[in-house]
Amino acid sequence: MLMYFAPIIIGYLSGSIASAVLVSKAMGLDDPRLAGSGNPGATNVLRLHGKKAAALTLAGDVVKGILPVLIARALGLHDFIVAMTGMAAFLGHLYPVFFNFKGGKGVATFIGVLSACYWLMGLAFIGTWLIMAAMFRYASLSAIIAALLTPLYSWLLLPSRAYLIGFSIMSALLIWRHRSNIMSLWAGTEGKIGAK
Repeated sequence: MLMYFAPIIIGYLSGSIASAVLVSKAMGLDDPRLAGSGNPGATNVLRLHGKKAAALTLAGDVVKGILPVLIARALGLHDFIVAMTGMAAFLGHLYPVFFNFKGGKGVATFIGVLSACYWLMGLAFIGTWLIMAAMFRYASLSAIIAALLTPLYSWLLLPSRAYLIGFSIMSALLIWRHRSNIMSLWAGTEGKIGAK
């Protein structure tokens, strides 16, 4: 029984590591939760602290989604447990136990989870994000559209009910976490990529 629960617990604890906060602290920069959008994610770090800090934050957030899922897969666990492990890592990022349950919006960690489950899933999400970003120049809109299409990608690329359900729940949560961005997009006040 422990073999089934351990990867899920590891996933949540891994997801709870706030890369944005740790990177900013290590580089002697301001806590991203206290400035800009207040979101501890790569986009806010990019606006506040530049490309290097953002790249390190992005890498950290992706890796913490990848590692727990790879551990669960290496143990030969059922798709349901693997999907739950990925969801736990994603929830850890959204609601981190180490940072008063106030986390980011989950895009990079979701990419890590998708990629670890099946690399084409991660590639499909990234490709959609890049196309939408090139067309509209909104990071939030790109993430929302990619999340909306993720269940379809799962149905086409990874025919497993466990993954389809898990990815659908995570997609819905990701969109929910972007609700303030949706309001800003509707009002025409959302910042574009590259804008200060």
